[in-house]
Amino acid sequence: MPATMEKPLRDVLGEQASDSLVRFVDQKLEQRKHEMLEFVEEKFERRLTEEIGKVNERITIEISKVNERMTNETAKLDKRITEEIGKVNVNIAHVERNMIRWMFIFWIGQIGAIMGLLFAFFK
Repeated sequence: MPATMEKPLRDVLGEQASDSLVRFVDQKLEQRKHEMLEFVEEKFERRLTEEIGKVNERITIEISKVNERMTNETAKLDKRITEEIGKVNVNIAHVERNMIRWMFIFWIGQIGAIMGLLFAFFK
């Protein structure tokens, strides 16, 4: 909104000088407005940079907490898997032992039956 000059001042300065003064004041106001905008923009950018830095720092801290927790949980999971595999191996060994025992009993029974048949056949 351009500045205007009241009639008494316009009469003293004259039409041309009044218009020049109004243009000069308008230019200075516009220049001041741009300077203020630049100042506010710089201040906003600086503040925004600071806040982004804080957010990045907090994100980094939270990510390291998550990574630490994941590492701990992975270690617990690895330990549990190792324990369960150990239990399975013990069970497999127990089953193998029982199978071998029953195989020997079966084969001894088969050898006894065959020998009994052979003795009966050759007598």
